[in-house]
Amino acid sequence: MSASRHPALSATDPELASFVAAEEVLQAQTLRLIPSENYVSAAVLEASGTVLQNKYSEGYPGRRYYEGQQNIDRVEALAVERAKGLFGVDHANVQPYSGSPANLAVYLAFAKPGDTVMGMALPMGGHLTHGWGVSATGSWFRGVQYGVRPDNGLIDYDAVRELALAERPKIIFCGGTALPRTIDFAAFASIAEEAGSVLVADVAHIAGLIAGGAHPSPADHADVISTTTHKTLRGPRGAMLMCREEHAKAIDKAVFPGLQGGPHNQTTAGIAVALHEAAQPSFTAYAHTVVANAKALAAALLERGFDLVSGGTDNHLILMDLTSRGVAGKVAAKALDRAGIVVNYNTVPFDPRKPFDPSGVRIGTPSLTSRGLTAAHMPAVADWISRAVDAAAKGDEPALGAIRAEVTDLMAAFPAPGLPLS
Repeated sequence: MSASRHPALSATDPELASFVAAEEVLQAQTLRLIPSENYVSAAVLEASGTVLQNKYSEGYPGRRYYEGQQNIDRVEALAVERAKGLFGVDHANVQPYSGSPANLAVYLAFAKPGDTVMGMALPMGGHLTHGWGVSATGSWFRGVQYGVRPDNGLIDYDAVRELALAERPKIIFCGGTALPRTIDFAAFASIAEEAGSVLVADVAHIAGLIAGGAHPSPADHADVISTTTHKTLRGPRGAMLMCREEHAKAIDKAVFPGLQGGPHNQTTAGIAVALHEAAQPSFTAYAHTVVANAKALAAALLERGFDLVSGGTDNHLILMDLTSRGVAGKVAAKALDRAGIVVNYNTVPFDPRKPFDPSGVRIGTPSLTSRGLTAAHMPAVADWISRAVDAAAKGDEPALGAIRAEVTDLMAAFPAPGLPLS
């Protein structure tokens, strides 16, 4: 970070400025394959750092508890209208601070402590906030979980229906954090209707794909849609809740005053910009390229002998089971990091290993697609991954260093959007 680019920060807190500078370099030089990460545009960065940071705005547009909200109301109303238009929903709330608080608001709106709720089991690809035991949602509510078939890694909708009818949960969550296949929202809606449950589609990972038409939308099927605004949507770290008009009052009341005070207005502005960008034809092309890249990368990994959960991907995400390679997921992830390839180790369905030392690695294509890489580059990426995993098994550090040099060279040819580095 140069003093001329960030003069106030560099002058006031040079130590912190040096950390930011190091992160800028790291993001510029490495191949980021964590599927929940991305690069926001310079416009989103600017909006997120404006004087809107200075405002306190409890309430909703036109119904605030503070004066001086003339401009804040316009910013939030703009973000809301853009969300409604982009996702085709009746109502949108852009105030949740992040995805987990957004999901907590859903519980507050539709359930009481002790009620039964249903979601995908965390080891099968679900999320903590879908009623998993170590989460507050699993402590305050009675969580029951569905999973995937052991033979193909796909959701067994007959088993989901059977569980829902047996348990009659107040809420059913569909969606997760490690699901490489298309979610059948219509099937979940049918099950929820039969069980008398509220259906919540948590599309945090795939919101950008939905916005770009690269994944089916839950808008016609789910009572509520919960999403973060980063990941494939390429916005700031925030969240939204969208719903049918009949649930609007309950959702708004749950967010404020139920769980939160004043919204983070600078984040709301960044969300508005990201939604505007996601409505452009270029974003539609981006979303489809994310999927095309993921499918090409999955095919290249299969050619190199890797085992992929469900045999491939329909979206942005690939879950690799490294058991047959003789390398634990954590060991492989750390080796890949030293090679300049950033991933996360991850549990795979029916994993015999512990969650903090699992068998899998989770990768995705949102970030590399934002840099302009295409399907033509995916064999090279798969080759780097294969070489790095083999090097991890052998403890071959020089091989990892050689891969890192190759990765750095390619990244230099594809600058990341929003990064203040040439």
